Amino acid sequence: MAPTPKPAHFTLDKAIRSNILALQPYRCARDDYDEGILLDANENALGHALPPPTTNPDEGAFDDLSLHRYPSPLHLDLKQQICAFRNVPSPTNIFLGVGSDEAIDLLFRIACIPGKDRVLVCPPTYGMYSVCAQINDVEVVKLNLDVEGGAFRPKVDEINATLSAAAKSPNPIKLTFLCSPGNPTGTSIPLDDIRAVLANPDYTGLVIVDEAYVDFGPEGSSAIRLLVEEGWSNLVVLQTLSKGFGLAAIRLGLAFSSPEIIQVLNNIKAPYNISTPTAALAKRALSPSGLTLFRANLSTLIANRSTLSTALLALPSILQILGAPHANFVLAQVGGKDGKPDNVKAQKVYEKMAREDKVVVRFRGNEVGCEACLRITVGTKEECEAVVEKLAKLLEE
Repeated sequence: MAPTPKPAHFTLDKAIRSNILALQPYRCARDDYDEGILLDANENALGHALPPPTTNPDEGAFDDLSLHRYPSPLHLDLKQQICAFRNVPSPTNIFLGVGSDEAIDLLFRIACIPGKDRVLVCPPTYGMYSVCAQINDVEVVKLNLDVEGGAFRPKVDEINATLSAAAKSPNPIKLTFLCSPGNPTGTSIPLDDIRAVLANPDYTGLVIVDEAYVDFGPEGSSAIRLLVEEGWSNLVVLQTLSKGFGLAAIRLGLAFSSPEIIQVLNNIKAPYNISTPTAALAKRALSPSGLTLFRANLSTLIANRSTLSTALLALPSILQILGAPHANFVLAQVGGKDGKPDNVKAQKVYEKMAREDKVVVRFRGNEVGCEACLRITVGTKEECEAVVEKLAKLLEE
């Protein structure tokens, strides 16, 4: 039995712009018919113009996908596979986007009136929230995470006080972004913290939980259970196939929410936003053999993460690993001769290692709570050994 929708005060007309709710979406040819003699969409009836494969069979990998036809607008077969994998009841709970970034941008467009409405983010966090806000002419309210001791936990009381105050102003907060596991923190947000924000009696906007790295985190930490098991209709959960599935190049992002919010997102997306090759590769990844490989790769990367953290902490100039081990990266803090975080040293090491050794990590020392930090993606065993070796040499210098 489906849970009773909550919170009781949440309604779509308070969260979504009125012009978006009134929108008559564009109907594309494949919304109506997708079988038979298709002479309705001005496609090329002779087929694609790709030359046949020569000696490399991979050249013809997608030749049988009817590439001269427009793709499905909704990809219901792919969504059914996602439902089975994520224990989601229906394809009507799923939106497919060109990466999570498309879903983020569309959420701004459905919820925020430019020049009036605001959004809330909790730095340090993913930079695209602020980029999308600026593109859409939406003010950003920043409430830093509790960074004491590398906790990187949202200050729920401050968030709720800010949301409640904004509800009484002419410039309400319409979207609240929580990144879990965080980027660049690697730390998952407890579900109780998310519940507390969802339950705010004054807040009529949406809570967005961005779970790009969720597959590397603790089992049961996904906020999808708050949607499916508890019925929070003001919740949107974002995921991607870029990280755990290793499919960054196909650009496939997922949004999970109530059927009503998913319908609004589908109403305003481009008619054929997910290509046929992208959908085909995603279905392969979600097949039984694909999921077996996915789980094996996860196991390897999680083991490599532990080994990498241990090796980094053995270096005298690495003070600590900040955050929790819930993502496919670690956040290593670089210390100076005085044993304190040294931002200048960290940046120089990052630049020199990339320029001279061709080993590239990410400098994150200018973000809140991340002084002198390098964000290092977990690589293969050999890549992890190489980055530790190069860091050891440069840090000694």
